[in-house]
Amino acid sequence: MIRFRHATSLFTVFLLTLGVAGGCRRTATDDVAENSDSSAITAEAPAELTVLGAVPPFSLVDQAGHEVGREQMKGKIWIATFVFTRCGSTCPAQTAAFTKLQRRLKQAGAWGNVELVTITVDPAYDTPEVLAKYGADAAADFSHWHFLTGDRGAIWDLSKDGFKLPVLSPRDGDELISHSPMFALVDTENQIRGYYSGLLPQANAKLEHDILSLLDQQIPDWTEQVHEISVPEDVRNPVWLEDRAAAQRESFSGVDVRHDFQFADARESSGIDFTDRVVEDVKKTFKAAHYDHGSAVAVADVDNDGLPDLYFVCQLGENELWRNLGDGKFENITAEAGIGEPDEVSVGASFADIDNDGNVDLYLTRVRAPNKLFRGDGQGHFEDISASAGVDYAGHSSGSVFFDYDRDGLLDLLLTNVGKYTTDERADGFYHAYPGAFTGHLHADRAEPNILFRNLGAGRFENVNDQVGLQDISWTGDATPIDANEDGWPDIYLLNMQGHDEYYENQGGKSFTKKSRELFPKTAWGTMGVKVFDYDRDGQLDLYVTDMHTDMVHDLEPDNEKAKMRRNLPLQVLATDGNHQLGNTFFRKVGDDQFEEVSDRINAENYWPWGISVGDLNADGFEDVFVAASMNYPYRYGINSVLLNDTGETFVDSEFVLGVEPRAKGTAQPWMELDCSGADKDNRHCQDCGGKVLVWAATGTRSSVIFDYDDDGDLDIVTNDFGGTPMVLRSSLSEQPGLHFLKIALIGHESNRDGLGATVTVHAGDQRWLAVHDGKSGYLAQSHLPLYFGLGDAETVTKIEVNWPSGKQQVLTGPIPANQLVTVREASVADETTEESLGDNE
Repeated sequence: MIRFRHATSLFTVFLLTLGVAGGCRRTATDDVAENSDSSAITAEAPAELTVLGAVPPFSLVDQAGHEVGREQMKGKIWIATFVFTRCGSTCPAQTAAFTKLQRRLKQAGAWGNVELVTITVDPAYDTPEVLAKYGADAAADFSHWHFLTGDRGAIWDLSKDGFKLPVLSPRDGDELISHSPMFALVDTENQIRGYYSGLLPQANAKLEHDILSLLDQQIPDWTEQVHEISVPEDVRNPVWLEDRAAAQRESFSGVDVRHDFQFADARESSGIDFTDRVVEDVKKTFKAAHYDHGSAVAVADVDNDGLPDLYFVCQLGENELWRNLGDGKFENITAEAGIGEPDEVSVGASFADIDNDGNVDLYLTRVRAPNKLFRGDGQGHFEDISASAGVDYAGHSSGSVFFDYDRDGLLDLLLTNVGKYTTDERADGFYHAYPGAFTGHLHADRAEPNILFRNLGAGRFENVNDQVGLQDISWTGDATPIDANEDGWPDIYLLNMQGHDEYYENQGGKSFTKKSRELFPKTAWGTMGVKVFDYDRDGQLDLYVTDMHTDMVHDLEPDNEKAKMRRNLPLQVLATDGNHQLGNTFFRKVGDDQFEEVSDRINAENYWPWGISVGDLNADGFEDVFVAASMNYPYRYGINSVLLNDTGETFVDSEFVLGVEPRAKGTAQPWMELDCSGADKDNRHCQDCGGKVLVWAATGTRSSVIFDYDDDGDLDIVTNDFGGTPMVLRSSLSEQPGLHFLKIALIGHESNRDGLGATVTVHAGDQRWLAVHDGKSGYLAQSHLPLYFGLGDAETVTKIEVNWPSGKQQVLTGPIPANQLVTVREASVADETTEESLGDNE
């Protein structure tokens, strides 16, 4: 029998133990004040905890449906209690005591070495879904607090015979299993070391003391360990994901869109070990600033071996070029390529052939450091020609787009600049951001112009903003060419992350006329990603734009992520006419210079979107979309979206069905380590902490590219994830029967050698598919890839039409068998239209 006496000695011991623990803690005076009504009486501890029994083997499931049993708990100190969610008597008090114990264990730095286990005695009602909600309501951190259910007989056995608790109801009955409110302390060998009344504060204080005693005995160095916290607390196990996944899978029962394949993250087998490193202004010195926009991933065949290689841009550290070895394998060739650039903040990357020599070149954008233009030699090596080329602008650069605006056969360069979001204070390799960076558009002196560089030949460019009348100071992260009026001259659509998007119509390659509100009177306010493609196969090119910053104004619940915002920032902050679409926009072309906004009608809305990558993922003949999404620290987890195109009528949410979500590598990643007893003691996460603390934060994707990296005929997805490792999402579609596709590579003659700006139409009987060759795939990037056409059931193509930037039309007649790469070289004859059989081409 345990005797209690009026004393504060043991509680004081507990507080002192907290004071020297390596993890999170509060001061002793704070704890005494909080517990002043219940801590005056504490249990006098025995000299040593005895073994009271052993927990037998058991196997139950937790709130996420994962198996939890004795083997999973071995090596941890854990506390068990029995409750049921419909209970109105002792259970709420037991659960509240566990909630407090969770907090106390985190303060002591013991969370992770100590686990909490709540077992239901009402398994018929308390399903994993019910327990997940119950745990969420109790503010449970599911990473180390488990809510278990399972077979009634197994729970009865565990309570009565395992923990030796009084159970009055029969084993095989249907009624509720009677339960005890006691807590049981179990050691790392699954031995029971103590029982405590979950309803008595003094018993819980005794439990806390005994937990620390066991830690000292069984995990002697636990106070020296790095202790972990999650921001927000559920980020490693968002309970809403299971419901979202189940609902999506159920919805597919009535959808006739091909989905008989999966994506699997093959990064480890690919050999790619790139990690994006980020500035401290998104970590320890967090500010809401444009550094959180991340970096690009781009693709090109840099050594002309026929295999697409990968270039990952690192925010603060070395960018990396990964050579494709075939068979899904890559090797790091950054050092020999000479394009690592580790010493400044890098942002965007675009591949293109600037001098028409058949070798891809690379433009790299940076923050307050000269942008870099590298000329490639076609063997995987690059030479820095930035200064002599005249494109070494130094500012707050973001995206870059190569296109031939004057159709002289040389690719010109459109550089987008965000605007000044950093101060002049520099440390640790970067300029520190303004704390109020997202009000920068209200300060005229922080604007930076977007720049159009005309290619003069011989590797030289000139700024022609004044010559062509392009005077734009939008806060632009990215842009795209689009021939909106179909006159053959590429126009410009500029995104604006803090205002209206802008549209400039090309006047015959001589100048640009601003017609923004004429064609697009109501754009989103905070746009990030853009892509031009023929969504509904009507032969007209549509425009999909994602809006990130509108979503940042509101904290939406997961169930509401498809809704447009009903309100936004005040007009003085918008600094526009206020006529905005508060969310993504999808402009469907309906006639000459006419677009209609249909995003809600076709299900093109999502939450926290960045870049858009488009490709026919299921090869059914309709273009699908991957939207890179999610914020990171300190926000909750957000999903990447896969939108399968349902015959040009609507998009179908498919990320869970296809295995893209939840991310296989987890919903959270280690974000930063704090020295809460030293340099980081003033960090907000160290207010209750001491020692080393590892902060986990949400995983988030910024840029992506869709291409066939393993050359098996289906399209894969590669991402650049902010502050983490990329995903190499390999498709299994090629393993299924009925795959028909065609890849088309273009080589210009009078046009630029890449054929950028060309439109290609593929015919198969009465079917046709239109694509524009612009190299845009994902946020901040431009890639050098062949066009990919999913052909549905068509096994042959009857005709390929290419409209070149030079104005020539070239027609290749078939039959052309599916499932091959066709290379089309621009005809050198003077006729405006040429027709030839495929046999005359590669």
